[in-house]
Amino acid sequence: MSATLKLTHKTIGVEVRRGAYDAVVDGARAGSVELNDTIEIPIESGRHTLQVRDGRNSSGTRTFDAAEGDIVAFRCGGKRPLPIFLASFIVPGLALSLRRE
Repeated sequence: MSATLKLTHKTIGVEVRRGAYDAVVDGARAGSVELNDTIEIPIESGRHTLQVRDGRNSSGTRTFDAAEGDIVAFRCGGKRPLPIFLASFIVPGLALSLRRE
């Protein structure tokens, strides 16, 4: 049996970076999630990494553990506070947010 990674692309208010984000699990592209959409990705139980990318923009990498039958949920978005948004033009790894729910 495996686990499920659930990734939702949703923000409250206006989002400048509205395109689809690539979900990168353990360094490999595992799918794409559109704004106001959710994808479910089957994963093996164990320790994994997750990052979302949109061209050169990305989130930080998050490490998580998944047990048999678990549903591990994350939420991503492009809405950032103004100082972080401006800094993301120099450091693209700050552009997208990724939080575990």
